[in-house]
Amino acid sequence: MAAIWAFWKSDTWGGRSWAFMVFLSIMVLHSLAILLFTRGFLLTRTELSQYSQCSDVFESPCFPPYDQNVNNSNRARGCWTKPAVGRLVIILLDALRFDFVAPSTFYAVKKPWMDKLQVIHELASKHPSTARIFKAIADPPTTSLQRLKGLTTGGLPTFIDVGNSFGAPAIVEDNFIHQLVQNGKRVVMMGDDTWLQLFPHHFNVSYPFPSFNVKDLHTVDDGCIKNLLPTLYKEDWDVLIAHFLGVDHAGHIFGVDSSPMIEKLEQYNEILKKVVEVLESQSSPGDLHENTMLLVMGDHGQTLNGDHGGGSAEEVETSIFALSLKKPPTSAPAAFDNSTCQLDMQGRRICFSSIQQLDFAVTVSALLGLPFPFGSIGHVNSELFALAAGTWSLEKLAIHDRQSLSELDEWMQNYVNVLCINSWQVKKYIDVYSSLSLIGFSDKDLLHVSELYAQAQELWSLTSESSVVHENESSFTLPAVKRQLEAYSAFLASVASLARSNWTEFNLKLMGIGFCIMLLSLVLHAFSIKRLDNLCGHHSPSCGNSRNSFGMIFACIAVLTRACSFLSNSYILEEGRVASFLLATTAMLQLRCAIMKKMMLLEALLFVFLLPFLRISIELAQLKQAVSSLFLKMDPLRTPGINEDSQFWMSITQFVPILALVIVGYLLYKSIGCYSCHGILKYVIVGSLSNFMLIAIYWACNSDLLNLPMVPRGLKGNLIPRIIYAVGVVQVSFLSIVLLLVRETTVNLKESTVIKVLAVLSTWSSTIIVLSGKQGPLAVLALLIGGWCIIRLMRLEQNTENKYSGSSHFYALPVTQWSLLAVCMFFSTGHWCAFDGLRYAAAFIGFDEFNLIRQAILLTIDTFGFSHIFPIFGLPFLVACCYPLRQNKRLFSMQLCQVYLMYGLITAVSVTFTILCVTIQRRHLMVWGLFAPKFVFDVVGLVLADVMICLSSLYYIV
Repeated sequence: MAAIWAFWKSDTWGGRSWAFMVFLSIMVLHSLAILLFTRGFLLTRTELSQYSQCSDVFESPCFPPYDQNVNNSNRARGCWTKPAVGRLVIILLDALRFDFVAPSTFYAVKKPWMDKLQVIHELASKHPSTARIFKAIADPPTTSLQRLKGLTTGGLPTFIDVGNSFGAPAIVEDNFIHQLVQNGKRVVMMGDDTWLQLFPHHFNVSYPFPSFNVKDLHTVDDGCIKNLLPTLYKEDWDVLIAHFLGVDHAGHIFGVDSSPMIEKLEQYNEILKKVVEVLESQSSPGDLHENTMLLVMGDHGQTLNGDHGGGSAEEVETSIFALSLKKPPTSAPAAFDNSTCQLDMQGRRICFSSIQQLDFAVTVSALLGLPFPFGSIGHVNSELFALAAGTWSLEKLAIHDRQSLSELDEWMQNYVNVLCINSWQVKKYIDVYSSLSLIGFSDKDLLHVSELYAQAQELWSLTSESSVVHENESSFTLPAVKRQLEAYSAFLASVASLARSNWTEFNLKLMGIGFCIMLLSLVLHAFSIKRLDNLCGHHSPSCGNSRNSFGMIFACIAVLTRACSFLSNSYILEEGRVASFLLATTAMLQLRCAIMKKMMLLEALLFVFLLPFLRISIELAQLKQAVSSLFLKMDPLRTPGINEDSQFWMSITQFVPILALVIVGYLLYKSIGCYSCHGILKYVIVGSLSNFMLIAIYWACNSDLLNLPMVPRGLKGNLIPRIIYAVGVVQVSFLSIVLLLVRETTVNLKESTVIKVLAVLSTWSSTIIVLSGKQGPLAVLALLIGGWCIIRLMRLEQNTENKYSGSSHFYALPVTQWSLLAVCMFFSTGHWCAFDGLRYAAAFIGFDEFNLIRQAILLTIDTFGFSHIFPIFGLPFLVACCYPLRQNKRLFSMQLCQVYLMYGLITAVSVTFTILCVTIQRRHLMVWGLFAPKFVFDVVGLVLADVMICLSSLYYIV
């Protein structure tokens, strides 16, 4: 302990070893704090190992579908319910928006992608009692893995599962697929290979295809088409699952309003038409598909720019179309029909109902007569259940004779009995979960749920007793059924609401320890900055007598204002606008100062005029609904949002990015001449200039306007991006050689530092630009102008004698502006703190096949390139460009440390308030849709910033 204290009190601060140890210590503290807090906040719910069994139903107070004492090996008898469906065909269209399925007349404005699935409209209008469109509501986050898990288990997958979206582990808890296999059903799967990762040993036959190449719109779909129709003619299956991916990939690459999306929807319409023809041709009595149900469904929706993962209406609203091939003798009573009907463009009356995706697993299990998954908390949907009512036979149940009951009474009796079993299963799960889980639900919540269940069972007891007494009369009158259904529905809705609000078991102790460690890291930051201030004052008298306290106070106010805004969900949604407002406020303050001092007026005006353009780009980038945004898409081959029929605007969007790239390259070239750049660093910068030329060639070859003939396929494809990545790796290797082998000999620290900064920024620039698409050069240019203005305006903060001041007061405002500019760049380049803000297509630029590590690295560079990599590696400009020629190395190193400590402190303060926010709002309705994604993005950004600051301390500090 004494040795540690001696280290902190020593006068040897500012060297490379000292700086690295300090920054490494801070990074360890941050990592430990994040690890502990995450363990407490993002815990998964307890996954129980229990599985439902056929015999369990006899423990319930409900009517079983057969007599336990009668030896009946007939598989059609059912398990928990009487099977209403013999075979099931599930066609899952990934990222199926509801307006892809619903008629355009349900919307105020008809969009180009609407009314493409005409076969669904025709069936829903011609056969309303056997075909129905449902609006299916998913629970966020809307990643494919979580939705598949929710669809099959009937539970609410927790937020932590997002991390497994690219490497799905097998589902170990009870699920619909497991129950199919356990009860002798033969399952065939084709399409997205995620199913094999989730259910590795469950399919009799499988045709998996790789799913993570978002640029590939056809491989998975073609594989499904090749195998789907032939399989429909076979008898060796009971459930068929075909998972198409074309719509999801078309959305990610081109957006919803695009020709590839419309072509995919038209292709799906033809496929569905052929599937229905095959099924209907063999649906006569005794035929293969006499008792088959077809489900065409999505796992989630997508925004107009093709993203999903969040909780917006576009992302959570998808569709289920159900078609029963056997006409039922009666429909569900009108009292249970909650459909909305309207005429479509052809004058056909089409209705749709709503269903929660949570209800899918238990409803389909009831239709097939399977045990409900043990962990399901869903509610058997009455309208989907009623579509197959025609397959119910009116034979005797095991309890008593019901031959005298009407078909309507039979439907009601069956459905109420199914809800009885449904409620009993959910109550059993809640009881077991609460007894086995570490925390479970509160006593108050459990008491409320138990009271609701007791009330429903009391009604059931009266109804069932009356039914036994009056065997030849219908005791299931509509008012009695409604009361019974309301009681069961109230219980099931209460459980679902309770699970949504309490599913994650927060460990407040771990969360508190993590938060306290974050506070400790802030203290370490502040202490180190203060210590450097004192040492700086010893070496330079003007350092310690700086009169920039107003700038320091204003910087603190700006940092705390932004940090405190995270306590509100509305301000989190407006984070980019808040940062741009604060940056604009500092710019106006400096403009006023420039006018008063009559100096740096051009720089102040340029900075002020730059910020509206940043604000506009933030507005465009954050409008998920705005198709006109230039910054929404990743595809480097085009600029989405521009009408492709407008030749003028298309020419502008092709020419301006290349012009900006030429300007950036020219500025980099001039920098070589302005400074005595030589040796390895010179070749590193020349390599970046070569990469800029390759990027221009790449864009030109893929331009539809230029339409260059005889262009080799490699130039249009993956060759150039791979060359750029390879050159970048070589450049990083050269910089490592400079760090390890080349000793600093120059006496001009300013010049050598500037050259180092230019070298490392140029190394990253080409990769970041090619990943960002055609917005990249414009963003780099904006960042260069903003950074140059901040550096030049630092002279306004010098004292009246024009002496150089290197204290924390002097750097406080410029470092704060640098940080705010970095935040603005994150949002202006089309990112936001949500999983639908990740531009997955960027991870596949230069590659067609999926590799987890490679794609993760590319996605990280694209996401944090402008907000972390450029600003952090460029931070020494603030010291070098204002540094006097005759100052010693130690003072220069101390000031570099000081600047990096202040930048790290600003970042850590923001993350600390984010942690405080999610702790306070952990029971908020939007905790998993908004606060948790914000937390994940911020802590990943903090760790990344710590790593880069540590590397910078080794690279820059001498």
